[in-house]
Amino acid sequence: MTRRQNDEEEPEDGYYGEEGEGEGEPSEPEPGAPPPVPATERALVRFDPLQRYLSEISRYPLLTRDEERELAFRIQENKDEEAAFKLVTANLRLVVKIALEFQRVWMQNLLDLIQEGNIGLMQAARKFDPLKNVKFSYYASFWIKAYILKFIMDNWRLVKIGTTQAQRKLFFKLKKEKQRLIEQGFDPKPKLLSQNLGVSERDVVDMDQRLDGWDLSLDAPVKDDSDSERIEFLSTPAESAEDKVARKEMEHILQEKISVFRKTLKARELEIFDARLFSDAPSTLQEIGDRHGISRERVRQLENTVIKKLKTFLESQIPDFATYQGGFEPGNRANS
Repeated sequence: MTRRQNDEEEPEDGYYGEEGEGEGEPSEPEPGAPPPVPATERALVRFDPLQRYLSEISRYPLLTRDEERELAFRIQENKDEEAAFKLVTANLRLVVKIALEFQRVWMQNLLDLIQEGNIGLMQAARKFDPLKNVKFSYYASFWIKAYILKFIMDNWRLVKIGTTQAQRKLFFKLKKEKQRLIEQGFDPKPKLLSQNLGVSERDVVDMDQRLDGWDLSLDAPVKDDSDSERIEFLSTPAESAEDKVARKEMEHILQEKISVFRKTLKARELEIFDARLFSDAPSTLQEIGDRHGISRERVRQLENTVIKKLKTFLESQIPDFATYQGGFEPGNRANS
């Protein structure tokens, strides 16, 4: 067979022109005619993936209670994949029913919820115990809801919400409970909501803010005509560079002033100062008293006197010392 004859029998894709215009070649459109419409747009009914899926799963027959038990035994005892396939496919419509209940919250592609629910259904088929007097559909519904709920929480915001059990409980119940209280004439305050839902007020406030707010980029400008970014206005528990410099400078000044102060003390006061107030391993009151032949109480009195002298000296030498005293307490020693 020649190449010409083969081309005649199996022409390339396209449409033929009028007779005599050439075999296998598309005809030229007339001048001013609209462009050809793609075949997908010429269809009378647009393709709907959800309807196609519903049509597919309707082909699988429902099971009786005895059939479910038989398949579950085969899965449990023999890891029978064919039995698992039959049990799962017979309950695919249950997943669609449950997914529709969550659609008012998700309000996006229902097939996403169905897909996650199907994963939960397969997990239920693997875990189901046929010896317990429970219908498989009832048992599977908990797994299906759990997987759908987790999917919604993971994809509700760019930043995850519902990471704790209390937050997951609040995710679906908070708005419903607020609406119920309003209809009954109550003001849905966080305290009342926390009591009704069995969670803390802090969890109620946090979830309410998360549900009502939207994700924002910290790198985005504060305003359209601004060069400042949102991240620049966030507070941080870490010490700022200015505070670090100020603290280092104050520590240096204190060391210099304390060196001067030591020269103003008497011998016994100086030993108490060095051995008690500025020692990593301070001596006890008794040890110092034994060295100087005085009582523990006398040593304690001298220690308090040295502390007062030190504070008075530093306040006279450092103008803003009062604002720094919170981090400077030399007398914080046990009376041992």
